[in-house]
Amino acid sequence: MIYCDYQATTPLAPEAREEMLRWLDGPAGQGFGNPHSPHRLGRMAAAAVELARERVAALCPPGGSVVFTGSATEALNLALRGSTAPGDIRPVAVSAIEHAAVLDTAHALGGPVNVLTVDAAGMVAEEPDLVPDTRLVAVMQVNNEIGTIQPVEAIAAHAKRIGALFVCDAVQGAGKVAPPANAEMIAISAHKLYGPKGIGALWVREGVELAPIVTGGGQEMGLRSGTLSPALCAGFGMAAKLAFEQQEADARHVETLWKRAGELFSGWTLNGSAEMRWHGNLNLRRDGLDVARLMADVRDVAFSAGSACASGSGRPSHVLSAIGLDRKQAKSSIRLGFGRYSTLAEIEEAAEKINAAAQKQE
Repeated sequence: MIYCDYQATTPLAPEAREEMLRWLDGPAGQGFGNPHSPHRLGRMAAAAVELARERVAALCPPGGSVVFTGSATEALNLALRGSTAPGDIRPVAVSAIEHAAVLDTAHALGGPVNVLTVDAAGMVAEEPDLVPDTRLVAVMQVNNEIGTIQPVEAIAAHAKRIGALFVCDAVQGAGKVAPPANAEMIAISAHKLYGPKGIGALWVREGVELAPIVTGGGQEMGLRSGTLSPALCAGFGMAAKLAFEQQEADARHVETLWKRAGELFSGWTLNGSAEMRWHGNLNLRRDGLDVARLMADVRDVAFSAGSACASGSGRPSHVLSAIGLDRKQAKSSIRLGFGRYSTLAEIEEAAEKINAAAQKQE
């Protein structure tokens, strides 16, 4: 199986796996302690959690703290719901291409939602039209479906000028591009940067006040209750450390793969900007293509017809619709993702198989 779905999830880094194993050990290894217990085993586990917290924080701007969550979806819910005071129904603004964790949560807050449009390249304006009294703006850094890199610094500055908080979903960008330096809150997911599934984080700038949305013990700085998993935290921390250290090397490798993939898929149309984009994301369309048939014919290549979170819904991608594609164009699009562990040979073989299957449909 050739894996080309890095936006859905990334392979677990071997170093992250090794870091996790010691905190999964039973009595012999004594790495199973509860990090919230005061005895020696608990303190050992707590130290592992704090080391991981420092490593994840290194992917974020200075001047804030990291709250571990069960996922980036939970982190975004904490950011949007936790910053909403009871009865506050002032408008929030979100881009039209946000993940459902932002779009659905914004609409669930009970107040007006200003959906910010994108252009045909999949870009939000640097100074989007924000309605008066907007209290919160949420724009993702790198889009999970088409890979476009948004001008989050400019948007955050624009939000700040009108007194709004800026929340950034950096799930696809963390460890790959520079963090949004002037955001108030940033959501990250471990399994999108070669860490384990089941853990995410919300970075919160100093001075930002949040109310917990998960109550019961207040283990995470009073903002998130529940016993932390030292193993998941340790794996996340090591993955973050590697991403920080290998960011430039990873980017060079991805750029090599991107250039070759562009040659191999020259007969396809790229969805979204080619320049303002993370080049580990290749979202393509071919008019008249039956994507379901293509995926059935190329079963030994793992790729996607869109977001993994929305797969099977039968609806065209809201992201592709937002950039102006009609239903047929959106339904004839595929997404290929590659990264640290992808090889040039794999990309070439995957392209050969996909192109051959697509040509049979003509």
